[in-house]
Amino acid sequence: MNILLLEDDLILSAELCRFLESNNFNCDKIYDGETFLRQIKNNTYDLYLLDINVPKINGLDVCQTIRSFDKNTPIIIISAYGDISDKKDAFTRLADDYLVKPFQFEELLLRINSLLRRKAPSDASDQDIIRVDDLIINKTEQKVYRGGNEITLTLKEFQLLVYLAEAQGRTVSKQQITEHVWEHNFNTNTNTVEVYINFLRKKIDKDFKIKLIHTRSGFGYYLSPL
Repeated sequence: MNILLLEDDLILSAELCRFLESNNFNCDKIYDGETFLRQIKNNTYDLYLLDINVPKINGLDVCQTIRSFDKNTPIIIISAYGDISDKKDAFTRLADDYLVKPFQFEELLLRINSLLRRKAPSDASDQDIIRVDDLIINKTEQKVYRGGNEITLTLKEFQLLVYLAEAQGRTVSKQQITEHVWEHNFNTNTNTVEVYINFLRKKIDKDFKIKLIHTRSGFGYYLSPL
């Protein structure tokens, strides 16, 4: 199980990670909210631990951003703020639990295990989430997010994007695309595939430095951050 910790107290951060690793978790530690959000674009975690009062982007805003594209991964807020208004704010932003500092590490462990047990039955649905860099495709809900923002696609655009993503970086030909997305419902000599690839590029890549949709001349198309 992989845990990502957002905590700017270097001593507490190190002690928490050592404790979690001694209990068979992998723990990565981040000290500011901006770096934390970059970290989760390219890595998958089973649970997030968020302090509130951290540099750049506070933990509550980080929680809200995560929930804009990820409704399932458990989030525990760990904070010195113990007022009911602070807790209400955290739960309003869809945190799963709230633990006030100072706390016993054993209590945190109990809460982590409880949340992970509740999440376990739905783990099979993870196969319906595809991540490519900061692009997230939710096949069940037919929703697409990039950089935390939802992108609206037509049904065919969505089907084409899913097919490219499921190829996992392999090049797929125009013929393969027509077979899987259009089921031979148009002449492969038309430029329909090129048109839809262009539609996707405008929606998926245009406003981002890293381009994900690529052409391999003479062979086809592939989806990759490289």
